Amino acid sequence: MIVTLSDEDRRWLKGYSRANKISMAEAVRRGVDNLRKAEAGNTYQDLLQRTRGTWKQGDGLEYQRRLRSEWADR
Repeated sequence: MIVTLSDEDRRWLKGYSRANKISMAEAVRRGVDNLRKAEAGNTYQDLLQRTRGTWKQGDGLEYQRRLRSEWADR
C-alpha cells in the first residue's frame, strides 16, 4: 500500500518516529489503530442499535404519517 502525505506531515511523522524510536510504518499503524478505536460504535448501524426502543409513544410510523399529512394542508 502506498500512502501520500504532504511534506509537512511526512516531516512530522519522521520526527515523531525518531523521537519514539519506531518506524514510520509503525507510527502509521498505531495512528490507524487509534482512529479505529475512536470511531468504534459510530456507524449508522451502531447508532440504530443504541437508540433501538427509545420511542415509547406507540406506532412510530403512524405518528410520522399523521405529522406529514399536515404538510399537505399548508
